[in-house]
Amino acid sequence: MSHHHHHHGHQNIKLAFFLNLGFTILEFFGGLYVNSIAIISDALHDLGDSLSLGLSWYLANKSNKKATNTFTFGYKRFSLLGALSNGLILFAGSLFIIKEAVTRIIYPEPSDAQGMMIFAIIGVLVNGFAAYRLSHGKTLNEKVISWHLIEDVLGWAAVLVASIIMLFVDTPYIDPVLSLLITLYILWNVVKRLKETLMIFLQASPSEINEKEINEKLLQLPHVQSLHHVHIWSLDGEKHVFTAHIKLKEVQGFGDVLTLKKALKKLLKAYPFSHHTIEIELPEEECAMEPFEEEKK
Repeated sequence: MSHHHHHHGHQNIKLAFFLNLGFTILEFFGGLYVNSIAIISDALHDLGDSLSLGLSWYLANKSNKKATNTFTFGYKRFSLLGALSNGLILFAGSLFIIKEAVTRIIYPEPSDAQGMMIFAIIGVLVNGFAAYRLSHGKTLNEKVISWHLIEDVLGWAAVLVASIIMLFVDTPYIDPVLSLLITLYILWNVVKRLKETLMIFLQASPSEINEKEINEKLLQLPHVQSLHHVHIWSLDGEKHVFTAHIKLKEVQGFGDVLTLKKALKKLLKAYPFSHHTIEIELPEEECAMEPFEEEKK
């Protein structure tokens, strides 16, 4: 089932890549033809998306390679590089588009409203189809790409509305102002996703997992005296890792330890951990690693 999902996800990214690349070429020359900074700006934005989609497709395939002596957890974190590169390219492209839009507001030029309308309709259909195919993705990589495509659909919908207005209102400012608003919205979402990706790279605890709750449940299990060296982090935003040292108490024999291990596995199974490692320490045993002196902030 998991293999089928990953294969399906790769095919969706592949489809989105070719659709986006083909449409990027079309809209770049079309934007020049109708003299629309909004369409040209979106073409540059989509070019960044296309490059990132291609890299994401490659890294998504690589992320399913089996673990090696060098990458003992496997290649799951490689998919994060696609999400990170996608965000960085969009960030840089957004800054460039903002500059171009401001210049066009200062020095306005007329645009072809009918041509903008045609490209807007094609843009909504192409990006809408690609976004739909990726809307059920599970990995952070797929989610990032899906949101980019949804933003493109919204952007093209706005261009469509603007082109209709321009058919009846003769003003050169609608096009660059619209481009500026779309880009600011995209930039805001890009920054949020970049932060999320960087937090995973920095091994921050996943926001959907409550470490305090897990610790409290672990301490309620029989024969558990204390916890230390508890760490929760994520491989790729989907698969999480849990490690901890557990100090035992009132242990009468090896049977108590086995009973505790079964209870631990059952408890952790309720959380989205793909990997967990627990060091069991007997009451008279000293930890090989000293506990952290400072409390977690």
